[in-house]
Amino acid sequence: MGLTKQYLRYADTALFGVIASQKGNIAYVTLRGEKGRYVAVPACEHVFLWDTRKGEKILIFQGPKQEVTALCPSPDGLHLVVGYEDGSVCLFNLLSAEKIVTFNGHKAAVTVLKFDELGGCLASGSKDTDIIIWDVINESGLYRLKGHKDAITQLMFLKAKNILISSGKDTVVKWWDLDSQHCFKTLVGHRSEVWGLALASEERLLITGSADSELRAWNIAYSQEDQDSNEPENKRSKGHVQSLEESSEDDKADAQDEVQNEDTVRCEKAGSIMREGRNRVVGLATDRSGRILACHGTDSVLEIFYILSKEEVQKKLEKKMRKARKKAKQKSNVEEEELDISIECSLQEKIQRLVNIKASAKIKSFDLMLNPKGELKATLMLQNNNIECYSLKSSEQSPQVVQTSKINIGGHRTDVRTLSFSSDNIAILSAAAESIKIWNRSTLQCIRTMECNYALCSLFVPGDRQVIIGTKIGKLQLFDLASGCLLETVDAHEGALWSISLSSDQRGFITGGADKSVKFWEFQLVKDRNSIQKRLSVKQTRILQLDEDVLCVRYSPNQKFLAAALLDCTVKIFYTDTLKFFLSLYGHKLPVLCMDISYDGALIATGSADRNVKIWGLDFGDCHRSLFAHDDSVMYLQFVPKTHLFFTAGKDHKIKQWDADKFEHIQTLEGHHQEVWSLAISPNGDYLVSCSHDKSLRLWERTREPLILEEEKEMVRNLNFKIFFVSSQVPGEIQGEAGLAGKKTIETVKAAERIMEAIELYREETMKLEEHKAICKAAGKEVPLPVNPILQACGNISVSLELEESLLVLPFSYVPDLLMLFNQYFELGLEVELLCRALLFLLRIHFGQITSNQLLVQVMENLKKTTLSRVSQVKDVLGFNMAGLQFLKREIEARDEVTFFADATDRFEEKKKKRKKKQKMILAML
Repeated sequence: MGLTKQYLRYADTALFGVIASQKGNIAYVTLRGEKGRYVAVPACEHVFLWDTRKGEKILIFQGPKQEVTALCPSPDGLHLVVGYEDGSVCLFNLLSAEKIVTFNGHKAAVTVLKFDELGGCLASGSKDTDIIIWDVINESGLYRLKGHKDAITQLMFLKAKNILISSGKDTVVKWWDLDSQHCFKTLVGHRSEVWGLALASEERLLITGSADSELRAWNIAYSQEDQDSNEPENKRSKGHVQSLEESSEDDKADAQDEVQNEDTVRCEKAGSIMREGRNRVVGLATDRSGRILACHGTDSVLEIFYILSKEEVQKKLEKKMRKARKKAKQKSNVEEEELDISIECSLQEKIQRLVNIKASAKIKSFDLMLNPKGELKATLMLQNNNIECYSLKSSEQSPQVVQTSKINIGGHRTDVRTLSFSSDNIAILSAAAESIKIWNRSTLQCIRTMECNYALCSLFVPGDRQVIIGTKIGKLQLFDLASGCLLETVDAHEGALWSISLSSDQRGFITGGADKSVKFWEFQLVKDRNSIQKRLSVKQTRILQLDEDVLCVRYSPNQKFLAAALLDCTVKIFYTDTLKFFLSLYGHKLPVLCMDISYDGALIATGSADRNVKIWGLDFGDCHRSLFAHDDSVMYLQFVPKTHLFFTAGKDHKIKQWDADKFEHIQTLEGHHQEVWSLAISPNGDYLVSCSHDKSLRLWERTREPLILEEEKEMVRNLNFKIFFVSSQVPGEIQGEAGLAGKKTIETVKAAERIMEAIELYREETMKLEEHKAICKAAGKEVPLPVNPILQACGNISVSLELEESLLVLPFSYVPDLLMLFNQYFELGLEVELLCRALLFLLRIHFGQITSNQLLVQVMENLKKTTLSRVSQVKDVLGFNMAGLQFLKREIEARDEVTFFADATDRFEEKKKKRKKKQKMILAML
């Protein structure tokens, strides 16, 4: 038996270069009582907490491997809830960044998260068109709301009522009564997707944004206020806004059709506000006070509006009334008291345009905060991996926008297209369309930033004091790392310079470009005009003209051969010294984008846009094996130094490791969430760095952990089965507007199987007990009953967290035995609350079969008696304990002369309610 070849595993060790990723939203968070300073932003699968004053990263919230798609801080400022691409929702402690609980219920990416006023209830919307209400305190799901036909875009809780407002890409806005868990109103005024919702004017105004340049406004009226406001018009103020009774007959009919007896609110179209942007609304929100409204589209302008308060509206109405009376008096010569003039305030007067904020790039998300001094702070998350903060005085007539801070040092503005390692494995070079950055591998800090043209390829000059960049316009740029300045720019090619390769003797390099040529360069020292010392320069020595664009070039390690990948899908190999043609490698169906030659010059591996990798022998040019490597184009390929192992990077977001001798796929490095453009392996082979369209750079380290191929294949099969299993539907799943909050997983099915095994064991033990009784009766004496080893081994039975999902998978043939066991447990008084929960759920999903089964009539009668008696006992115990605690509280209050916090809060709420009632009575009398 031969020895099995072992490999070492590469593990993801660091994520850097990203400030804020594209998905998700930005949000102000309160940290240690300080507001308006810290912001939380998504950063691929993490959440970064940035200090906007110092521009420093304070905390990192690490979740699963999925990308962050939504986040929301809790109202108390102690927690942060984060939604992910796979539909999971995680709750973190805001001070320690520790994960508290994970909610699993959605089958697709979470699009929006929203807390209610007190922070005890959380609503999550997803691309799977469902809304789930979670109980944060009990760490459980309450129910699922179904009704939208497309992805959920925004959610809003009403403070006055237990009502949730939702919008979706299905062009409708739905109103949900959370007490009865049903949709009682649907607004259908939009012709396209509704992208945003905002509540303003103390929840009396709903503003919606769609795919056009119009913001629609809706008046919200509560049923109690409608009853109080049904007074004759002559008893009201003449300047009051026109009521529903004065509306047109068509509006009356529409309102009567919409408002049902059980409805508690009315929502009627109030008008429209025109935006300056002509594209769709991307973000629409108000600050915490509801006085400032802001929105933005797919451009770089944030439009800010000021919403007038009731007092400001009343002053404006009185001013307009005085002007109207004065004008009418001059025309008709009638006393002012005899004039009957009705004036109302238009929507454009209630919502005034304040100012526009022009950002440096397209806006992806924003958040607002208005401090007590009237200063408005706005933080913008931009598309170019940047965060900008602005401030302005909202109380001024023409406020001046001031940029207070910018966070942009920690990453590139555009995609990184080339990476390189220094010879000492310490420095990492990354270059994009606007700059070059040098990173310290150990600290991951950016130690140098230099402006450059659009970079496509790069290398460290031997000695690691200079770097060379090949640009999209065909120029070579030489930079000095110590001073960070550009030493020289050379016109190398007439088109894009796609590839660069250092010679093995380190005296020069070759470049290949879109001008159908390969050029040879040598390093030389020249006199600098500004200095006495000589500086490094490059000199062209030879040129090889070809028939097609050169996409990639490589030297063989012994510098005997030169390989050039051409646009005609072939790879041409030439002798380096004479430039004579040696071999042509053809077989790819699309152009070869990347290639590399092994350290011993025996193999050459090519990666193509046809998603295949081919391994060739460099001696005869024969194809050893063709591998289907990626689900999209192979963008980069490189051998690990001194091995026949190589890595490939693809547009399918993956990096893969291969064995060129055994043609085996060794490992898949998953972590990037967009296309991977390039990678670089350190000279010692211990580190790998990669860059992606998600603006992130990732560092991978070779560990000492051995990697076994069979175990890797088994893990991949299990993962694929789990994904397929979760995506399938649950048999007998309840349809309707409300449903279960959880979802079917491998764990819930395993829990159902354990329940079935337990019931089977119960049946066997019941039969054995009956047989044992018969044997004892026949023998006339007691015979010891052997204990089942399974029951003896199980000290206790764990209960699945997703109890409903587990019972939903359970077949009905096991339900009668389960009900009989419930009756026995109720009689013993074991786990009364859990048994009631399971019993009610079984009755709900199997009601027809249970009621039609005559054998279960007596069982249900016994369950009814025992359940009611046990529940009443539990209720009595709970009431007795509550009474004892109240007595102890009164004793402590009388002894220490203090008031408990809960009582103080209740008294404050009672005073608040009385104040509101008094205000309503005064308004009704006006």
